[in-house]
Amino acid sequence: MPLSFQAPSESDYITFLWSAFEINYNKQKYQFAYFAYHMLAMGFIYFKIWQIRRERLDDFRKGVIGFSKDNENCFLHAASPFEFSKVPEGSVFRLLKLLGCDNSKVGTYGALVNDRNEMAHANGHIHVRTEEIFGYKIRNILKIAEDIQSQVEPIIEVCYQNFLLRSLDPNEREYSDLTDQIREALIHSNYLSQKDIKICFKFDIQRLKNHKKFREISTLHREILSIGFPE
Repeated sequence: MPLSFQAPSESDYITFLWSAFEINYNKQKYQFAYFAYHMLAMGFIYFKIWQIRRERLDDFRKGVIGFSKDNENCFLHAASPFEFSKVPEGSVFRLLKLLGCDNSKVGTYGALVNDRNEMAHANGHIHVRTEEIFGYKIRNILKIAEDIQSQVEPIIEVCYQNFLLRSLDPNEREYSDLTDQIREALIHSNYLSQKDIKICFKFDIQRLKNHKKFREISTLHREILSIGFPE
């Protein structure tokens, strides 16, 4: 989950879902605990799509072609990742093709929605009765999340690279204080998670060695690493 959110209501929402997950799990209401976890997982998907849009907007514009006009406008103009929830969940996964995911993977990811939908109706069935079944479904979500996180690594690298280039001049960046700049212009605006931050930490600065301001970029990168990434 992101270390920072654009609005307190977003943070409150995630906290609420974690609480619902824990309460229902502890009371052995596994199906409701699974619902809460599934909603957290969809939030994760929306955050990744948000990152794709910010760093690869031209490709993103092409990627939303084929969606309805309303859904296309939602993807392109949403002010928050949570607004992507207006688009039918199953179709959202198509945008992960922009990460290089093939149709097979997209189908596997989308099956999460179908699985949840089978349980989300008053059909007289409790699909997740035992901790064993619950654990299997949670592990499946985590496996998918890890796979998507590995696919998004190049996006985060570009995100951090662009941040370095935008932040070189203290007089031109959004915040003169570097700690504030990291927190607000990098972590906050990109909904970066702890795993995303680890990608930034291991960024290979040598990829910018031909930049005319490579020395300044290297100095800034070292300074950021010495400060750390504030939450």
